[in-house]
Amino acid sequence: MATSKVLAVMEQRDGTLRMVSHEVLAAARRLAGTEGTVDALVLGEGPVADADGLGAFGADRILTATHPEFRLYNPDGFAVTIGSLASGYLAVVFPATTTGRDLSPRVAARLKVSCASDVIDLAAEEGGVAVTRPVYAGRALQRGRITSTPAILSIRSNTFPAEEVARPGAVTAVEVPAFAARVTVKEVKAKGEAVLDVSEAGVVVSGGRGLKEPANFKLLEDLAKAFGNAAVGASRAVVDAGWRDHDAQVGQTGKTVSPGLYIAVGISGAVQHLAGMRTAKTIVAINKDKDAPIFKVADYGIVGDLFEVLPRLTEEIKKVRGGQ
Repeated sequence: MATSKVLAVMEQRDGTLRMVSHEVLAAARRLAGTEGTVDALVLGEGPVADADGLGAFGADRILTATHPEFRLYNPDGFAVTIGSLASGYLAVVFPATTTGRDLSPRVAARLKVSCASDVIDLAAEEGGVAVTRPVYAGRALQRGRITSTPAILSIRSNTFPAEEVARPGAVTAVEVPAFAARVTVKEVKAKGEAVLDVSEAGVVVSGGRGLKEPANFKLLEDLAKAFGNAAVGASRAVVDAGWRDHDAQVGQTGKTVSPGLYIAVGISGAVQHLAGMRTAKTIVAINKDKDAPIFKVADYGIVGDLFEVLPRLTEEIKKVRGGQ
């Protein structure tokens, strides 16, 4: 390849890097190879906690772009800044988060290059960047090649495990070009107490209408707590019924997740739901209907009454984890 430089766009919230940033670096490092260069770009109002430690996760250089308007996501400012830096890179890699899905096509449009979203595999090859991404609600994989440079990519969470790969990690401040902000985010309010985002969790326990009523989600919360690092998700039917917030919805019109373990409880397995969790490493389905579509994609299935299965499963997980 003519160049093996890759720019990885980090994501921060309230001055702290989000976990997905390390995954973006892992994807960028895979694309650049051991002989290539990976630059990590951190945009913020001021110093971002842990940013200077990105060298331990594969960053050769850490580029910091600070601006008073960068305390929160600024679509125009971010796109202009990234666009001004993109020349000479083989690819610019984003996380496929809410912010990344909005920002990556903006940058691609500004640079007049191609953009691939929700990438689950990638490789540099002669003539461009080969990418693999799920299509048709996750029922098929599309493989293609982006020949324009830089290739703009957003990578699915939990697909490229963070790796400790010691690189120089030299910190360099970069200039933020002048920009006109057509949209300004004034405030971001959290809903209730802080909970683990389903798109970032290593274990996701999701519930559907089979739980019968909102109060029964306590069974899922207990199971998630037993795992220690699990998030509680929900099907669209549950969210539409007002049982859970939309932030927890997994599926085509919700969030896409790829955890190491996905447990579907009382979820029949509509195509729209499968689109959001089909790439999970291991899928466990719990449903009393042995013909439920969810069993067709599950690695392990439990046919039974969830109200009997969940308490027993929770107790067993606690035993395995030493009562934690």
